[in-house]
Amino acid sequence: MTVCAACGAENREGARFCDTCGAALHETPTVREQRKTVSVLFCDVTGSTALGERLDPESLRRVLARYFEIASAAVERHGGTVEKFIGDAVMAVFGVPVVHEDDALRAVRAAAEIREALETLNAELERDFGTTLSIRFGVTTGEVVTGTEERLATGDAVNVAARLEQAAEPGDILLGDETVRLLRDAVDVAAVEPLTLKGKRDAVPAFRLVSVDTAWPRRRLDAVIVGRERELRLLADAWERVRTERSCHLFTVMGAAGVGKSRLVVELLGSLTGARVLRGRCLPYGEGITYWPVVEVLKQLTDLDAFELDPRARSALRSVLGDDEVSASTDEIAWAVRKALEAAAATEPLVCVFDDVHWGEQTFLDLVEHVADLSRDAPILLLCMARPELLDRKPGWAGGKLNATTVLLEPLSAAETDALIDGLLGGADVDGALRERIRERAEGNPLFVEEMLGMLRGAANEHVDVPPTIQALLAARIDQLDPAERGVLERGSGDRPIPFVGIVRATSLAMLGRFEEARACSEDERRRYEELGDRVHYALALCNRGLLERLAGEWEAAHAFLENGCDLLDAMGEQGFLSTFVIFRGQAAYELGDLDEASACALKGRSIGAADDIVTQMLWRQVHGKVLARRGEHDEAIRLAREAVRLGEPTDSLEPRADAHCDLAEVLELAGRPAEAAGELARALELYERKGIVVSAARVRERLADLGAGAA
Repeated sequence: MTVCAACGAENREGARFCDTCGAALHETPTVREQRKTVSVLFCDVTGSTALGERLDPESLRRVLARYFEIASAAVERHGGTVEKFIGDAVMAVFGVPVVHEDDALRAVRAAAEIREALETLNAELERDFGTTLSIRFGVTTGEVVTGTEERLATGDAVNVAARLEQAAEPGDILLGDETVRLLRDAVDVAAVEPLTLKGKRDAVPAFRLVSVDTAWPRRRLDAVIVGRERELRLLADAWERVRTERSCHLFTVMGAAGVGKSRLVVELLGSLTGARVLRGRCLPYGEGITYWPVVEVLKQLTDLDAFELDPRARSALRSVLGDDEVSASTDEIAWAVRKALEAAAATEPLVCVFDDVHWGEQTFLDLVEHVADLSRDAPILLLCMARPELLDRKPGWAGGKLNATTVLLEPLSAAETDALIDGLLGGADVDGALRERIRERAEGNPLFVEEMLGMLRGAANEHVDVPPTIQALLAARIDQLDPAERGVLERGSGDRPIPFVGIVRATSLAMLGRFEEARACSEDERRRYEELGDRVHYALALCNRGLLERLAGEWEAAHAFLENGCDLLDAMGEQGFLSTFVIFRGQAAYELGDLDEASACALKGRSIGAADDIVTQMLWRQVHGKVLARRGEHDEAIRLAREAVRLGEPTDSLEPRADAHCDLAEVLELAGRPAEAAGELARALELYERKGIVVSAARVRERLADLGAGAA
């Protein structure tokens, strides 16, 4: 299996160009470091020292080579990449070079397959070498840096996976907490005592794998269906035409992951009478997947032998079902499958449901269209579910066919989302603000609503964020974009204010003192987000405008913009950005003489800010320290201000570091220590000049001049 570096598609062995996007498969892609969420698998032979004592070096090498061969084959079969062999341990990464939405499931299934294959291997090793192997496993999911020249992945997830493996008992597969959260519906696990791992301050939750399912994520298909009346009507009409006109019809339900394709189909099937339903599903990866959905359908035709079929058709069907003695061309197989479906439909109307058609191989897609085009006098509804990516791979899908219908499921409206929430909660009430957060973050996607409510049931509070299952879906979609599109999105990601071209040009102009140009640029950005209805970035545009006015020394305007932006962020529950901007709001209040508001804002930022958010941790100390200095608590004020400076020193963020030196200078000046204050201002001036912040550097020079005059 060859993976395309451009689009991530898996191709047949020997292919020179990608079957999906046409890119050359053997060109070396440009190495580019990036952050990804991946799943890491470690497996290791226990008791290898004793094993080495029992076997001579040549035999030991052969034994380990057999183990490495089995482990590598399982990893590659599930779409992972073996990074390296470390002694008798194997490290594999799932999500490199391309992230898949089910990487965690792939990693766990690979570990389970290796463990299962070990039974057969041990029987062979006992026969050939008089020994057996015992293996332990660790799997975890987390963010790493990929694309470095020396390693596939670098990050804490790699270390944790290795520590989990070392803590496992022989034969056990230990899973990290994030992997279990991601696959809660697909794995059966038993909790073990939290592990004290080398290099980790807190004990790490761990779970022993009992069994693994293939379903991911598992959907609730019994919930009330909302907002799909038109689509249901179209489906019902197509079925009525198939039944009464005894004709074949291709009906495709298309929509993004989680938008409700399966739920719509279940609703239709539940209303049918006098129909035979067959189901097949396209798989995203694996061996022998080309005809996998066809094989599933044929196996459900238990009376296949009773049908009157041409001997050539029976032979072709046997080749699909795995009779190694029979071979048939793709055209013969498509013809034979069509004849089998027509024979089944001769006794009662047939509904043939194919799920995840966007993952279907080209040969399978051609087969479905062959049946749709050539079936005659056969009441067959070919009901396909697919994501819009199908049209990227096969733009002409169902195009020009009179007996074909495609419907696109759009996101639910706000009212429909509320109805779904009520249906899933079964009458239980939900707080209005929480309902609003779920509605906004789900953006009309039923699966997103379902997963968020699932998080809510298991949470100790009412905080709702994007569930890990949804993050995996979105990450996979982003990672499979072309490099230019992905680069744009990556610029807009992260936990700090987003560097859009317009919170960058405006800020740069303000640093140079060109405030009118900066304001015009900032206003254009604000209007753009207002028109798009993007509330989060609209709020950020307001806050960044406040920072612009802060540079201009217009403190009333700065306070007004920051107050409005912070109120919007607070209402949306967006605390990552709020923790920083609320302190800037406090800084503006301080400059306007409102020490109570300044202190309250600084302490609020402290309470909601992350411990590793250095800018926030610096800012609250700076603002609160100045408030204390104004109130005469000089020792505590100086301590806080010096802590802010110390926190910034290891970073390369020149402006926050310069600001911290300026604020420490003000605290020292209020404490009656002008000489020390002048020293801090000199350090700030050097940093402002290195950064090129002309207006701030000019103000520091004025303050230094004032201090000098005062001393004289």
